Amino acid sequence: MTSEIENIKTRFGEGIFQVAVRNERRVTLTVDKEKIVDIAGYLYHEFHWRFIIASALESNKGIEIFYHFSNDSSGLILNLKVILDKEKTEIESLTCLFEASSWIEREMHEILGINFLHHPNLEKLISDGNWAEGVYPYRKEPS
Repeated sequence: MTSEIENIKTRFGEGIFQVAVRNERRVTLTVDKEKIVDIAGYLYHEFHWRFIIASALESNKGIEIFYHFSNDSSGLILNLKVILDKEKTEIESLTCLFEASSWIEREMHEILGINFLHHPNLEKLISDGNWAEGVYPYRKEPS
């Protein structure tokens, strides 16, 4: 495990729920949704990790969002995982840190119904005319 991961664990303590080392080049940290902007900002500003993309899915645990980061110099991929309650699918947007997160947050909003707080533009990206308002096609049960 890299010193950056140890540093994150020390700095954010109770905001880190689980550390899963998948292999020597991939680590997943399950984090408190209230800390996602702080942890992502810390990765970017302190260690110069690059935000790659985010992905999401519905599981038995809730709506899981994975924020994927890369340390290009070491080849390490770090996933920050957040689990949202299916009844309250809202989280702070990362657009305050990464303009590049705008598009993928809009897509996750449309297909899973995740409300990204303080997102500058959650307008429809792909669904206009494709499915009814309030229908999220990647949810197991329509909301």
